[in-house]
Amino acid sequence: MTPKTKEEIVQQPISKKRLRLWLRLLKATRYVEDEVRRRLRSEFTSTLPRFDVMSALSRSPEGLKMNEISKRLQVSNGNITGIVDKLTEEGLVLRITPPGDRRSQIIRLTLKGQKEFERNARAHEAWIDEIFGGLNEDDVDGMIFRLEHLTDKLDEHGEGG
Repeated sequence: MTPKTKEEIVQQPISKKRLRLWLRLLKATRYVEDEVRRRLRSEFTSTLPRFDVMSALSRSPEGLKMNEISKRLQVSNGNITGIVDKLTEEGLVLRITPPGDRRSQIIRLTLKGQKEFERNARAHEAWIDEIFGGLNEDDVDGMIFRLEHLTDKLDEHGEGG
């Protein structure tokens, strides 16, 4: 049985508290991710992986190689290839073969792709603001500080990816 009061939680062993933390983080992440996926689908007929690829490209106006996109998003080249193929068909990205390296391609957002991503990104920011609307600035700042501390500790132990 899980503890129901703050006092019962405080008295748990640290291993149980860490497990509880992990489950809370996972639940919150899944909730937000599911809601963003739903809104991307309904408002833009789009997907989160597509948004992520366009986001990575928007931060690199000079373009990225396929393997760089994969590395940044921590997904396989195969997953990225399908998304880039579709974005290319829609005129949202260009595939550029660099001089002297016919085996690789640089992927870059087109002007149309930049405008599409900017529209999606504005909506995305508004959705996140709405989803987290019940948190005040102190809540947000405190959580950011704590999560940065967590990722620093995971990185120290080689567990942060």
